[in-house]
Amino acid sequence: MIDWRGVDKVLLDMDGTLLDLHYDTYFWLHHVPQRYAEKHGLALEASRDRLMPHYARKLGTMDWYSIDYWSRALALDIAALKTEVAHLIAVHPHVPAFLTRLRAAGKHTVLVTNAHRKSLDLKMRHTGLAPYFDGIVCAHDIGVPKEHLDFWPRLRQEEQYQPARTLLIDDSLPVLRAARGYGVAHLLAVRRPDSHQPEKAVEEFNAVTSFADLTP
Repeated sequence: MIDWRGVDKVLLDMDGTLLDLHYDTYFWLHHVPQRYAEKHGLALEASRDRLMPHYARKLGTMDWYSIDYWSRALALDIAALKTEVAHLIAVHPHVPAFLTRLRAAGKHTVLVTNAHRKSLDLKMRHTGLAPYFDGIVCAHDIGVPKEHLDFWPRLRQEEQYQPARTLLIDDSLPVLRAARGYGVAHLLAVRRPDSHQPEKAVEEFNAVTSFADLTP
């Protein structure tokens, strides 16, 4: 699937790629609507009806990924709510072993995420994955999300990489398309970002079903 001889740097997404997306799905579709309903005296379905269009308007923007934005917009302490269900944060199977193999093979490994710093810190504390990476880049520090073409040249100011010798693994098709548009040569999608949902249609990209299958 990957010619590892042509790969020097590996860029890895966090949510849905290394971590089970179930935590985020449950948080935004169940936990936040429940707490919003309690705060505003709404029925749960009425709360969802109010929140879903707001989510849709922000999808693909930096606000969508910003804990600070949603805290202001919903008058909720989103960071505190995230800790209430932190027990759901989980690493996909075989990820630590894969990261260990990357380091042993001499591949420069960087976590590249759209997640807000507060969410990133929470997940690193709960998973212990931070020491596996040579670098961690948050899109909030760059100013645009990964699904924007502008992200990829700006990333090179934070982490030098040669697109022709870089592998990106991500569960987001818009992100993979943006990286491809910039020239990132090696791209892998994730077939099942959320362990509680069916496999995704990954369309034009090769995809990984299990990190046990990737052996640099």
